[in-house]
Amino acid sequence: MRVRSGIRLRAIAVAAATLGAVTVAGFALPATATAQPGHAAPAQAPAGKAWAPASSAAIHPGVQTVTDGGGSCTSNFVFTSGGRVFLGQAAHCAGTGQATETNGCDSGTMPLGTTVKVEGASRPATMVYSSWVTMQHDGETDPDTCAHNDFALVELDAADTAKVNPSVPFFGGPTGINVDGLPAGAEVYSYGNSPLRQGISALSPKAGVSAGDVAGGWGHEVYTVSPGVPGDSGSAYMDGSGRAVGLLSTLNLAPLPVSNGLADMSRVLAYANAHGGIGYIELALGTEPFTKLPPGVPPAQVAPPAGPPLGA
Repeated sequence: MRVRSGIRLRAIAVAAATLGAVTVAGFALPATATAQPGHAAPAQAPAGKAWAPASSAAIHPGVQTVTDGGGSCTSNFVFTSGGRVFLGQAAHCAGTGQATETNGCDSGTMPLGTTVKVEGASRPATMVYSSWVTMQHDGETDPDTCAHNDFALVELDAADTAKVNPSVPFFGGPTGINVDGLPAGAEVYSYGNSPLRQGISALSPKAGVSAGDVAGGWGHEVYTVSPGVPGDSGSAYMDGSGRAVGLLSTLNLAPLPVSNGLADMSRVLAYANAHGGIGYIELALGTEPFTKLPPGVPPAQVAPPAGPPLGA
């Protein structure tokens, strides 16, 4: 497994033009819904099988993934296509390039078929879709798409599908897919699982607030009191209704210190269905109801901040 060090740096084109942003991307630690936005699959396991109970499922949103030749990341949501089951992760989790290579249309990446170790799985999984690989193959040129389409699908071995539950830990959901964007001030809820959190569950559930959409809706800037850290890359974000809204892609240094950039879930999933060639991919809804106040979690820990630290 190739070891990659450092956190990659980039300036998002749209954000740089409007906000002067400098961004830290590549939350992968060194490796030591659907084609129609808004539509989501029912919370049913493939081939008529039941999902594992949420309380005991070994594989669920937020489990760690380690991509061969890439890095350690956090999965976002569960997806299905017929009898196949996938975990979502960030495309840059399979990145192989230098720290400044963050444009998905020209950044180095491991190929499809790359092995991915999934926490809780008994057998290796396989990266079967990557927005970066797909955009490069198809010759994508739209700058917003190239900069923010950061999504990959990891297919679980059939031997492990009975261990899966699609509910997000602590919060439950997802309840669907957000296709409306995240206006400034909108609430977001996330679950990070970086190895840097050292297994301390109290650091994992967190709430945040949106600082607005970017790149024509391809991305969202959000602020949480406990920001995403290296290894949280790809983790799930839901809106105040429990709908899947994005996945963690970047850490911003300015103008919103330690804010995070999200890739929009409805757009990246629609792109995967339109260009991925692996069948119709659907978001699996959580079997547990969404709640903003998870039992056993101090309310202050999941209270959205009043707003981003402007001027900090």
